[in-house]
Amino acid sequence: MKFRFLLWALGLLMARASRNSPAFQQQLGDKDLTFQLQTADGKVARHYVVRDQRVRSAGGLAPEPAFSIVFKDAAYGFATLQASNKQLAFMQGIQDKHIQIKGNTAMVMWFQGLMRYLKPRKKTAA
Repeated sequence: MKFRFLLWALGLLMARASRNSPAFQQQLGDKDLTFQLQTADGKVARHYVVRDQRVRSAGGLAPEPAFSIVFKDAAYGFATLQASNKQLAFMQGIQDKHIQIKGNTAMVMWFQGLMRYLKPRKKTAA
């Protein structure tokens, strides 16, 4: 359940950033693609559509995503996406075969570049 919520929240954050952040929009560039994050059994999946420098998401599997990041299970996916060093967690997961990349593997690096724009804003002291 936590993983499903995290994927939904990720879509919300990317949609907001695609409307409000020029840096995020620049990272999106002229991409026109669909990608998805899912569990190996496909029970938890969400896909993200990038078009015209905007991102929208929907639950479930996409028919033909440009790439998929497949986690061995929801708990592992949640832990990986919450890791303080996501890049290291992803590399370790891929090496251990707990994460599979299907499709265009080069796009995964692009996706990881997007993640740096989604960090929560630090609260300022009043």
